[in-house]
Amino acid sequence: MKAFTHAAALCLLAAASTAGAADANLGRNLAATCANCHGTNGKAVPGSGMSSLAGESKANLLQKLADFKSGDKPASIMHQIAKGYTEAQLTLIADYYAAQK
Repeated sequence: MKAFTHAAALCLLAAASTAGAADANLGRNLAATCANCHGTNGKAVPGSGMSSLAGESKANLLQKLADFKSGDKPASIMHQIAKGYTEAQLTLIADYYAAQK
């Protein structure tokens, strides 16, 4: 039984380390949820009334997301969307859009 316990513990450790491995596309994948309103890769359709996110500074994007999340910036839906992400996820999204041209 002790051998089984050790084997189970090793399996859990292996699974945890795999789950913690960085997904190179995670920022892009998270940012894909923004495409319906802000356009593919953050390039909004001209005249749509939506702001483009592509190429905006990371600091500016994070500030806007924080303002939506806290409710300091009024919105129809962004405050609800922003609350659904962790700070780490919002950082990945901001990193992704800041790198777009």
